[in-house]
Amino acid sequence: MSENPRIQKLHDKKAQSRLGGGAERVEAQHKRGKLTARERIDLLLDKGSFREVDAFIVHRTHDFGLEKQKFTGDSVITGWGTINERLIYVYAQDFTVFGGSLGEVHAEKIIKIMDMAMKNGAPIVGLNDSGGARIQEGVVSLAGYGEIFLRNTLASGVIPQISAIMGPCAGGAVYSPALTDFIFMTRNTSYMFVTGPDVVKTVTHEEVSAEDLGGASVHGEKSGVCHVAADSEADTLYLIRKLLGYLPQNNMEDPPFVQTGDDALREEESLDSIIPDEPNKPYDVKEIISLLVDNGQFYEIHEGFAGNIAVGFARLGGHSVGIVANQPAVLAGVLDIDSSEKAGRFVRFCDAFNIPLVTLVDTPGYLPGTNQEHNGVIRNGAKLLYAYCEATVPKLTVITRKAYGGAYLVMSSKHLRGDLNLAWPTAEIAVMGPEGAVNVVMRREMEQAADPAARKAELVAEYREKFANPYVAAERGYIDDVIEPRETRARLINALEMLQNKRDSNPARKHGNIPL
Repeated sequence: MSENPRIQKLHDKKAQSRLGGGAERVEAQHKRGKLTARERIDLLLDKGSFREVDAFIVHRTHDFGLEKQKFTGDSVITGWGTINERLIYVYAQDFTVFGGSLGEVHAEKIIKIMDMAMKNGAPIVGLNDSGGARIQEGVVSLAGYGEIFLRNTLASGVIPQISAIMGPCAGGAVYSPALTDFIFMTRNTSYMFVTGPDVVKTVTHEEVSAEDLGGASVHGEKSGVCHVAADSEADTLYLIRKLLGYLPQNNMEDPPFVQTGDDALREEESLDSIIPDEPNKPYDVKEIISLLVDNGQFYEIHEGFAGNIAVGFARLGGHSVGIVANQPAVLAGVLDIDSSEKAGRFVRFCDAFNIPLVTLVDTPGYLPGTNQEHNGVIRNGAKLLYAYCEATVPKLTVITRKAYGGAYLVMSSKHLRGDLNLAWPTAEIAVMGPEGAVNVVMRREMEQAADPAARKAELVAEYREKFANPYVAAERGYIDDVIEPRETRARLINALEMLQNKRDSNPARKHGNIPL
C-alpha cells in the first residue's frame, strides 16, 4: 500500500528542512571543528524531547537574487524540549544557511520562541553561530535585532536566559547575549566583538586575529563578558545542562531541591586549622567551599576573571545556593573594580531567582591606587554594595579572617539586612588592619619612643589583641555567633531551613538606579 501523497509531501518538506544548507556546507561546518545546529540541540536536550516550530518558514526577500535561494526553516532552528525532564525553550542559529545571518523571518522565529518562554515561565537557551545581520535585507534585519533586544530586557529577572557562542557573534548581534544572564563560549571556535579584525585594522591600524580580539580566553579572562569557557562544544552544552540544574524555571519558583546524600551534620575538622597563623599568608578559599558544600561540588562562574573573588553555585543540604567568597590567594582578596562588578552581577541574579546567598569574607578592603580611582572604583564598588542592599533572599555570611573598613560593610554585613552573620575565632573585624590603625592613631607616641620600631610592634600587638577579633562586633550584635569552623556546614544548612519562609521587600518603585 503506497503512502498518502500528502503525508509524503510532509515528510519531504521536513527532510528538506533537516538538510539545512546542504551536505557540502554541513561538511564545511564539521571541518571547522563545529557541530551543526541540530547536532547541538540533540546534545543539549534530553534525547528525543525536542519539538520544532516554524520548520517550514522561508524568507520573503526578492532583492540581490535571494528569491532564487530559499531554505526551508531559514537560518535558525527553534522549539522546545527538556533538560533533566524540565521544560526548556531553545533556538540554534544554522551557519550552513546564509552563514546563520539574521533576516526578517529568522528574527520572527526567535521572537516567537522567546514570547512562548515568557508566557510559560521556562528558561531559554540561545545557541549563537551567525555572520550577523543579513545585509541583503537591510533595515529589516536591524529591526529584528531590536525586537530581540527588547524581549531579552523584558525577560531579564523573569526567566533564566543563557547564551552559548558557538561560532562568530559580531556587530549588533553581540548585544543579545550581553543582555542575557550567562554567556558560554568554546575555546578556539567562538568569538564575539562589536567590530571585527578588518575594521579594527582600518580604523586603528592594529593587526589582530579574531581569537585575540574576541575569543573565549579574552572574554573569559580580560573583559569578563564570558561567564564560562569550555574546550569543546560538547563540554559547553554539558555545562549549560549542569547550570540549569541549580536554577528555578522562573522568578516565581524556588530553585530545585536535590537530595545529594551528603550528611547535613557533617563536620570538617580540617577547617579548624585552614586559616594560617600569619595574618598576611594566603590560602585558597575554594578549599573551604569544597569542604562546606554537598559532595564538594562548586559550579564556578567567571573562573578566569577577577580571581580575587570567587562566585558560583553549589548545594547545601540539597538546597541550591549562590556563593560569593573573597579569594586571599589572589591580590590578598581585595575588592576592586572587576571583582565588584563580577560579584554584584552574580548577587543580583541570585536575588532575582530566589537563590539564597552564602558569603565567605576575608578581605583587607578596596584596592588602592590611581588606576582604580581614575577608572571608577567608587562607582563600581558601589554596584556590589547596591546588590547586597537590594537583595531580599536569605543572606548568610561567614567571616573567616579579615573584614576591614568599607569592605566589611559591603560583604553582606548585618547592616545590609544580613539574616545570619557568623564569624570564626580567626575573624578580624575593624576599621583597618592593625598596622594601618597604629600608624594613624598612635603616630606621635611611636615617634616619641626611645625605640620607635619596637614600640610600634608593641602597639600593633595590643591593637590586634583588642580589636582584630570577632568579639567586639559580637558584643554589639553585628555578629550573631562566633562558631568553630568545623560546625560551619551544619550551621549554614540549619539557617537555610530556618529561612525557608523568609519574607522581605523593598519600597514600591518603578526600579532603582544602580550606579552603572
